Amino acid sequence: MTTKYTTDHEWINIEDHDAAVVGITAHAQDALGDVVFVELPEVGRSFKKGEVAGVVESVKAAADLYMPVSGEVVEVNEALRGDPALANSDPLGEGWFFKVRIADMTEFDQLMDGPDYDKLLAPS
Repeated sequence: MTTKYTTDHEWINIEDHDAAVVGITAHAQDALGDVVFVELPEVGRSFKKGEVAGVVESVKAAADLYMPVSGEVVEVNEALRGDPALANSDPLGEGWFFKVRIADMTEFDQLMDGPDYDKLLAPS
């Protein structure tokens, strides 16, 4: 299992060869506060890296969810629609947002690993 991170605070995790799982980081959910609504992408839709794929709304603000890599959405987390708080209680597990079939693995390889993401979060 390989997890990478974006500067927009999404994580992407390759669990198998068919699809990668995408969600928001603990830092993102902490900054947003209590998540009250999520707009998930449509299954079967393809996105380019960096395109808005969804929206996360909290008591504090609304934030776009960006596609970390180019690819096709193959599954969404329906449990998140019914219980958006999963994004707060388990952002790296049950609070995942969608699965994507990656079109270009070089885009995945260019994302940050854990230590690089930690450096991004470190105060300057």
